[in-house]
Amino acid sequence: MQKHKRILICPLDWGLGHATRCIPIIRLLLKKNAEVLVAADAGPLALLKKEFPALTFIPLGGYNITYPKIGSMNFKMLLSIPKILTGIKEEHSKLEQIINDYAIDIVISDNRYGCWNKKVKSIFITHQLMIKAPFGERFLHTKIVNYISQYDECWIPDVIEENNLSGDLSHTYELPKNTFFVGKLSRFHLSPDSAINSNNSLRYDVMAIISGPEPQRSIFEKLILKQLKGSNLKALVVLGKAASETKTETIDKITLTPHLQSQEMQEAMLQSKIILARSGYSTIMDLATLNKKAIFIPTPGQTEQEYLAGLVMKKGVAFSQSQNKFDLPSALKMSENYSGFKTIENGDQLEKRIDLLLS
Repeated sequence: MQKHKRILICPLDWGLGHATRCIPIIRLLLKKNAEVLVAADAGPLALLKKEFPALTFIPLGGYNITYPKIGSMNFKMLLSIPKILTGIKEEHSKLEQIINDYAIDIVISDNRYGCWNKKVKSIFITHQLMIKAPFGERFLHTKIVNYISQYDECWIPDVIEENNLSGDLSHTYELPKNTFFVGKLSRFHLSPDSAINSNNSLRYDVMAIISGPEPQRSIFEKLILKQLKGSNLKALVVLGKAASETKTETIDKITLTPHLQSQEMQEAMLQSKIILARSGYSTIMDLATLNKKAIFIPTPGQTEQEYLAGLVMKKGVAFSQSQNKFDLPSALKMSENYSGFKTIENGDQLEKRIDLLLS
């Protein structure tokens, strides 16, 4: 009898997006009778525990990077490089112990550069083979490719075609030979019935998804709540606090909830006329899956989010405003000129990669 493969999933701890896009991978692995374990920390650990309570969870500390409240994000990230490099070395060392202790066969790392080991099959997931920066983009690309070369495969959560979602981030430079496009990774699935029902049962004028590292997550929350309170709009605000035990509450027309699991989140998004969110890549994949309209407020100085917000705005898909100029009434008005996201068909690329891994 063939032994079930033991697969370790390791999402990065910068926000929740790296964890949420691991959900479809975990579901597919479980469907194919693989044994899945998760090594994570903080919010990603709490989120995946709620989604998959029966799995084995192993604490694995993250890089614990914070975004600046004011001042230059680029300067802050430059200062954080020693901390990140130390984090990569530490996770690489801890991973070897986890592999030995839990008899791991395969490691799937979402953007954790140190989660590879030559004793097992190692997979790296990223949509950022190019990091947007004021200078040194080619140098950063070279460093990323060097890290990726330690892995057996690199999976890009996007399509290779022209109507891709990541733009320059994974379609500019020549890709490493171990790279495969696996289609967009979303925890959501839009069936014909859910699409029809959502059009007939809108509950919210606006749904706001608060996310990202502190202190910018809290700054974003305060901004959105302040503008919603004066709007008379019926709104749902998801606070992005997967570990919180706070209960859902409704004040006037605004419902606040710390976290929604995947099915609840999908239903809420489908029942909302428009979504307010950071322009994180996982959020964009989710919106493209559900065919939703959105207004983006990128994290200040976060070059990837600023680029992605500009990309979809240029394509006429979603309106974007900077955080320091955000005005809800004008943003809602301007958003009427944008089409919203349309579904990009994935094919079976992800399942093919997983089948090869498990064979």
